[in-house]
Amino acid sequence: MPKILTIAALQLLDASGRILLVRKQGTTTFMQPGGKLEFGESPLSAVLRETQEEIGLVFSPAQVTAMGMWKGPAANEADTDIHAYLFAARTLESPRIQAEIDQIMWLDPETAMARPDIAPLLREKVLPGLLGR
Repeated sequence: MPKILTIAALQLLDASGRILLVRKQGTTTFMQPGGKLEFGESPLSAVLRETQEEIGLVFSPAQVTAMGMWKGPAANEADTDIHAYLFAARTLESPRIQAEIDQIMWLDPETAMARPDIAPLLREKVLPGLLGR
């Protein structure tokens, strides 16, 4: 039986509808900013904290929208599934590489979907939603 991680992730779009993808140090897969919930932490608090820690952007709770939960395989951990609370926000700010982030990029959703190195959450839930599939 796979291990289960509970995470919160942010679908972050810029003014032209591009999505921000991040790649963490020591990994090859791109995903949304976000991470594991700390003990007693709500998904909303986790996504706000992780976004600030990883890319230096601060959002208020009113600036993000809850988009439900997705269950599926983890991107970078073998025999592990995630329960991902997904949130959405838009920004005009420029993110900065911080914490464990090694690379960031803005891509239009169609280009992102064509990449072989994106996380299952992006491929199966986030990008199809943005592309109306």
